[in-house]
Amino acid sequence: MSSLSFHSPYVMLAAALLFVGWVVWYLPKVIGKRSDGRSAFRFPSIAPFQEIGRGQAVLPFRLLQASRGLVLLLLVLAIGRPQSGKEHTKINTEGIDIILAVDTSGSMEALDLDAERPLAKRRNRLAIVKDVVQDFVEARPNDQMGLVVFGSQAYTQCPMTLDHGILSGFIERLEIGMAGDGTAIGNAIGRASKRLEDSTAKSKVIVLLTDGRSNAGKLSPIKAAEVAQSLGIKVYTVGAGAKGKAPFLRQGLFGVQPVYQDVDIDEETLTKIATITDGAYFRAEDIEGLRKVYSQIDALERTEIESLGYLEYNEHFYWFLVPAIMLLLIERLLMTTRFRRVPL
Repeated sequence: MSSLSFHSPYVMLAAALLFVGWVVWYLPKVIGKRSDGRSAFRFPSIAPFQEIGRGQAVLPFRLLQASRGLVLLLLVLAIGRPQSGKEHTKINTEGIDIILAVDTSGSMEALDLDAERPLAKRRNRLAIVKDVVQDFVEARPNDQMGLVVFGSQAYTQCPMTLDHGILSGFIERLEIGMAGDGTAIGNAIGRASKRLEDSTAKSKVIVLLTDGRSNAGKLSPIKAAEVAQSLGIKVYTVGAGAKGKAPFLRQGLFGVQPVYQDVDIDEETLTKIATITDGAYFRAEDIEGLRKVYSQIDALERTEIESLGYLEYNEHFYWFLVPAIMLLLIERLLMTTRFRRVPL
């Protein structure tokens, strides 16, 4: 935010008083009063008028007077050193490195997190998770984040970055089945831990979301959690899905029909993972519950921010000094040409 101020207001005030004094002293010397009350110029002699030829012009005295007054006024403003200040904020942070691990297996097609809507208008689990995760990323601009997706396999979708615009683009492009149809929770934790292994951040975190139980991958979830713990990584686990049965839309003989399947989240294993790594386990059964989960994680892992504010000033005295000098030069130039001043 910019603001205009004067660096030397008292000096400018003193100069302004001198300017007023000059006006009070100078004007009576050149302007007098006629007997009829009208202003008139006083001249000691009319001889100069007789010396000026008919073709020569006389610089209007009032214009000259106004020009000199304007020059003095501009100089007064220049002496005050007008400045514009722009406020800057320097932020020193001790960031947190976070890997978001998202399940993209086939079970993420379930329509149970959006239960308040009619079945035909519901969004699947992955669509809702993408929106909530985007909000989580947006709320943490000072943290490095990366993205791991997993199904029957696990791979890095986006490496660690502070450019959250790029990360958001990768989140938006997540699709069901892109990493296979199984659920390799251990491999997902292992892949995320590998990304955080060389991090020098004060806190390293994995936020893993799944809607099932581990049924794929070579690395067991518990073993992966122990590896993460040895690297100083916390794992927050999130189980997403309503209790009971969840609806899926399937193509049948009579068109698309809802099919209900049991929700099978391995809460015991997810809780063990969180306990081993000093994290926490959360269960989200609907949209609001999922938002609250990520808000809780956001509150648990906060970045320390130290802000230092300062003003950067730009000098603007030349806005007034340059026009004053130009007016003086123009007057001097005119005095040497056909515009001659009448001597006083």
